[in-house]
Amino acid sequence: MIRLIEKTPCEALLPVTCGALTLREIVGDRVTSVAPLKGQGAKLATALKKLGLGWPAPNTAIASATAAILWTGRDQAFLIGADPEGLDGLAALTDQSDGWARMRLEGPGAADVLARLVPLDLRGFAPGQAARSQLGHMMAILTAPEKGSFDIMVFRSMAETAVHEIHHAMKAVSARAAL
Repeated sequence: MIRLIEKTPCEALLPVTCGALTLREIVGDRVTSVAPLKGQGAKLATALKKLGLGWPAPNTAIASATAAILWTGRDQAFLIGADPEGLDGLAALTDQSDGWARMRLEGPGAADVLARLVPLDLRGFAPGQAARSQLGHMMAILTAPEKGSFDIMVFRSMAETAVHEIHHAMKAVSARAAL
């Protein structure tokens, strides 16, 4: 009988450290795509308040002590770390947990690393902001859990490529800082 072994998207790839920069995997949180059903936006926002959240405006993320919801596109958000209980009938809900690789880049120069890969100026990116953009040639979702660090989400199938690209940029930024 075949025995399947569960692996995380970045298993054996992370963590990596270059100088003061670290890229590590974020593991274990449930990720649910939430898209309001027609005419249910206000009720959905009220239901999210029971989770200590709300409906995020474009390019924003809302976090509580145990969960977050981040804007991922028009009429779409990702609920992270919370059970979507109470949202049935208000939104189309899709479990995305196994489809995404989640990483955190932290340390001085983290924005400089991403400046080599993302066509956005992230130097002023602050907690509560979210962006859906390119990371190299991949689509990514970026948030700032705290000033100077970034949570990065890419499709699970692109995890190895994302780690390679980010690690390469980390090496370049660390080498420049060492001069």
